[in-house]
Amino acid sequence: MPVSTATPSTTAPRSPAVLRRMLSLHDFEDAARRRLPRPIFGYIAGAAEDNASLRDNRAAFGDFAFVTRVLRDVSQRSQSVELFGERYSSPFGIAPMGINALSTYRGDLVLARAARRMGIASVMSGTSLIPMEDVARDSPGTWFQAYLPGDQARIEALIERVERAGFRTLVVTVDIPISANRENNIRTGFSTPLRLSLRLAWDGLVRPRWVAGTFLRTLLRHGMPHFENSFATRGAPIVSSTVLRDFSARDHLSWRHIEAIRRRWKGPLVVKGLLSVEDALQAQHAGADGVVLSNHGGRQLDGAVSPMRVLEDVVAAVGPSYPVLVDGGFRRGSDVLKAIALGARLVLVGRPFNYAAAVAGEAGVLHAITLLRDEVDRNLAMLGATGCSELGPQHIARQRS
Repeated sequence: MPVSTATPSTTAPRSPAVLRRMLSLHDFEDAARRRLPRPIFGYIAGAAEDNASLRDNRAAFGDFAFVTRVLRDVSQRSQSVELFGERYSSPFGIAPMGINALSTYRGDLVLARAARRMGIASVMSGTSLIPMEDVARDSPGTWFQAYLPGDQARIEALIERVERAGFRTLVVTVDIPISANRENNIRTGFSTPLRLSLRLAWDGLVRPRWVAGTFLRTLLRHGMPHFENSFATRGAPIVSSTVLRDFSARDHLSWRHIEAIRRRWKGPLVVKGLLSVEDALQAQHAGADGVVLSNHGGRQLDGAVSPMRVLEDVVAAVGPSYPVLVDGGFRRGSDVLKAIALGARLVLVGRPFNYAAAVAGEAGVLHAITLLRDEVDRNLAMLGATGCSELGPQHIARQRS
């Protein structure tokens, strides 16, 4: 079996004192709120319309309780998992998140480096502000997540660029036929394109650390950020009115586009953004090597079901050997292990790692990964298991409402 390129490094960035107060992933959110301008924080934290799906992503975990086993020798534990021919040190990875280079300086590199250092999976977003080639060169083994352009020629050109950059695993997100109603962004002052308003300027003035350490540092060293990876060529600046045009014209995409990518792409292909048994079976039939159950963190269709509520049915339909990944609302090691017990192969965690990067850069992300890893380890022991492969539906009881 090939060894994952996400091997831990021997050196780590110095841990800031603020991290001593970060005892769980929840703690990073309030700390990031204080450090980021309101529009930037609002973009990360917000979802669509009434935030019903965002809230239910967290509430869904309360519907499942653990059934433990005791007096088992759990002294030799490992939480590592195997996926697509590579072994990762933990059953969770970093989900793709757009424009995180506005949260912390060179955010995409920060997240990928921390993941590689800790030996976990990491997925770079197609709506990122750092060229994919830089991340692939700096952190081999990172996955790339693409939003498909509106026509076949541009899709093929993008896939060729991703392959040429050196990515092995391609994740295609399919739940964005049109832009969502993210009125929460408007309320907090965030817009696409990003408008340099008095509100944003004031928020920056009262947060000089972000202005100097992220915004001005980026401008001075790299110029105005662009959407670098939506196409085969560089996209528009984040302040350009053409940004909206670049992200439109996806409502005609169909499964034949996935089938065409499958014929072209030689590495693992994952389809992200599914919530139904039927679509998971369709992805399997189209040749995808795995799927990610996701409602886009509640950022697309408000009221869409939590992925945790359909996970068991999807796993039963596609079969236990077919990789099913899941995201949406994960904050605790217990959340991760509930998903693993219900059949997920890997969990993807988004917002908390973005917050951690905003709080303390790479050191913050390393600390967040360590917190979640330690929770998984403790919970495995208390469940009476020595590894993720031992978990199953027998460890889960459904809570009665």
